[in-house]
Amino acid sequence: MHPSRTASFSVLFLTAPIVSSLKIASALGVLEWTPELIAKEDYFEGDVDIVNGGIASLFSNPTVDLGSNSETQLLSQFGSHKNLRSIGTVAEVYYRIVANKKSGINGLEDLKGKRIGALRTTSSEYFVQTYLATVGLKPADYTIVNGLGCLQEPCADYTFPAMLKSGSIDAIGMWEPSVELGAEALGPDAIVFGNNQTVYREIYNLATTSEKLYDPKKRAEIVQFLKALKQAEDVFQRDPAKVIGRVAEAVKTNDTLLEAVWPVHKWNVRVPSDMLDVLVDEDKFVASYGKREPIPRETLATVIDGSVLEEALGA
Repeated sequence: MHPSRTASFSVLFLTAPIVSSLKIASALGVLEWTPELIAKEDYFEGDVDIVNGGIASLFSNPTVDLGSNSETQLLSQFGSHKNLRSIGTVAEVYYRIVANKKSGINGLEDLKGKRIGALRTTSSEYFVQTYLATVGLKPADYTIVNGLGCLQEPCADYTFPAMLKSGSIDAIGMWEPSVELGAEALGPDAIVFGNNQTVYREIYNLATTSEKLYDPKKRAEIVQFLKALKQAEDVFQRDPAKVIGRVAEAVKTNDTLLEAVWPVHKWNVRVPSDMLDVLVDEDKFVASYGKREPIPRETLATVIDGSVLEEALGA
């Protein structure tokens, strides 16, 4: 080949843009993941494939680069995968409880002896335990009833809002919009607790593995996605009207319902200063279901890696 042509190809190779490509596994049946969609569509320069799944997908599917879930799922997976790394929040959600006043419930303490719809082993059950402990109630003082969430009416019979309306449960404690739908189903008979509670928030976080972060190319792509995610989250905070319609379409709900539950969601990309304290406390709950000992604080500290977000926000 002619030397000048070789030089031309070399320059072309060196200056050609590197196309980023990421696969993200998220729980697509909840609201919390949706800033990832806006980051993908509006701000990330590259290809992003968002598939249904979560943090566990990082270990069941080697093509997954990032997974997002609540902090309970992070702890569950870290128990057996010490290479797991949480790199920042997608959303922080202050859960609520809706109860039926016809069941004799006028205060949080009245949930003693009642049937509460919550998903066992998840942040839903942990929230109920934590919140009811503030009024002296222990898990033995009430019954957790399993079911499913609902994203919009009509809610199927096996979902919590329908179960609350039919009287098969007395209350719901979990993420949105099931609590809001339960309140709407009961109408004037609904009483909602937790609009201003601060004892528990879901930390819906983005995670990856140490191996992905050690790979310079993959790390650079993840940094770029965090930058895009930050831009998307800023819109969620400042001008939600621009994205609510797209979020509603993505999770198959409606704008009015989203507007009602938006205030309990804190949309931001950060590593919370109390993240380690939260994980230490919550791991006692997760460990009890995992039939293992709680993970020592110094070990839990290694699951948090704020360096990637620092790169993204400093770039």
